[in-house]
Amino acid sequence: AVGRWRAIEEGRGVDASGGLPDGSKFTGVAGLEAGLLKRPDVFVGTLTEKLLTFALGRGVEPTDGPAVRQVLRAARAKDYRFSAILETIVQSDAFQMRAGP
Repeated sequence: AVGRWRAIEEGRGVDASGGLPDGSKFTGVAGLEAGLLKRPDVFVGTLTEKLLTFALGRGVEPTDGPAVRQVLRAARAKDYRFSAILETIVQSDAFQMRAGP
């Protein structure tokens, strides 16, 4: 079932290893976490772009760069808390001034 921990899938062991875009490899959730925490600005920057895409109802454009950097600064200042990311997105000019439907 989706969302339930399993070590075996269709009679075979689950391969919990993978790789990140920088080429580093990891095994399991703890390894993924450690890999992402090595470069939090990269992870939070990508997360911010995806959240902004959803919040704005359009893709992120070069003119959204200041909003992304503002979110990164706020997140860094608050130990990369998810609430700081969301709060800064909602308070950003890009979100506040977006065109209506």
